[in-house]
Amino acid sequence: MAKNPLICSLDIGTSNTRAIVGEIDRDGNVNIIGIGQCQSTGLKKGIIIDIDATVRGIADAISQAERMIGEAITSVFVAIGGPQTNLLKNRGVVAVHGDDREVTEADVDRVIQAARVLAIPPEREIINVSPISYIVDGYEGIKDPVGMIGVRLEVDALIVTGQATYLQNIRRCVERAGLEVSGLIFKGLSSGFMALSRDERELGCALVDIGGGVSEIAIYKHDNLISFASIPQGGDLITQDLAHGLRVSMAQAEQIKQVYGAATFESAGSDVIRVESVGSAAPYEVESVQLVDYIQPRVEEIFDYIRNELIRAGFNEPPGGGVVLTGGTCQLPGLPDVAARKLGTNVRIFRPKQIGVTDPSFTASTAVLQFIARHDPLILLKPQTRRKSSAWGDKIKALMRDLFG
Repeated sequence: MAKNPLICSLDIGTSNTRAIVGEIDRDGNVNIIGIGQCQSTGLKKGIIIDIDATVRGIADAISQAERMIGEAITSVFVAIGGPQTNLLKNRGVVAVHGDDREVTEADVDRVIQAARVLAIPPEREIINVSPISYIVDGYEGIKDPVGMIGVRLEVDALIVTGQATYLQNIRRCVERAGLEVSGLIFKGLSSGFMALSRDERELGCALVDIGGGVSEIAIYKHDNLISFASIPQGGDLITQDLAHGLRVSMAQAEQIKQVYGAATFESAGSDVIRVESVGSAAPYEVESVQLVDYIQPRVEEIFDYIRNELIRAGFNEPPGGGVVLTGGTCQLPGLPDVAARKLGTNVRIFRPKQIGVTDPSFTASTAVLQFIARHDPLILLKPQTRRKSSAWGDKIKALMRDLFG
């Protein structure tokens, strides 16, 4: 019996690097079978500042995942986001082939490729192309044109571009870790389609991924991604505020935040914390409720930025689908309450539902696997793993269209 294909995703974050290996069954469902995670030390606010440290982080995360699955990982899909990415729109146009003028998958592939042809600055690179809607002989708003009769096929597409040097550095780090880059997947698309329901995307909804170094906001309307922004505000700044306020090391501040931190007085505990002040021989005690004085202002500032992004995207009133939070920092007690108060709308936390992965900090890496598995199985990819005791297998069919390459 043929072995189901395995794919590996890699999320290189400011605070942590995460690798996830998933097995895709015939129905396109993903079963998580391997996880790796290690602390990142080579990035600052989403930007690579130390190649060697980033390579070590990738290698360590991959090694952990390999030990879980008992196979060597050879290539990865990399989750891409951050301030180096932006969105464009373009239209592709082709003539429908075939004597019967029936639109085929091949026609759809050609029109998507046509949408990729646009003038972009030399310092930018196309990451992904995502169809918004199709037009057949002037009839607009078509979601799936396959099987329709027509002469002229058009597509309105979302073009995701990234800063070329940033993407080159990502590839360089992955390759120096001994891996091949199978593709780059834009987190604004992959996470949006996993974390948000269709109703939320249709009504208008913001997915906010609050990481360590940056917070990323993907805004949807009419089931399409309409805006993406990255702000240099995240959980690391909360840790920094605690370190300065309590006069402790960053390591101790992070531990205090993880165990005792809260964004509201109502959600704070009643613990008494023993802290060791930097440069002082005498430890002292602080009540956990006092931490809110340092944490809450920063959390409010993050959501002030997010509110401004919603207004910039055209939401002068709160989006009908609310706001969905994910990322490791969103687990801070009381943070969703601050979000609801500052944004004036319903707020919920998204957690991956795959077996073994329910931590929202794994949303981006899990979403990459889900995104690939749910898209068209039209191209061949090299196997992403090989058995440590055997040679390479045959090429496998992976579930992905070449618009992601």
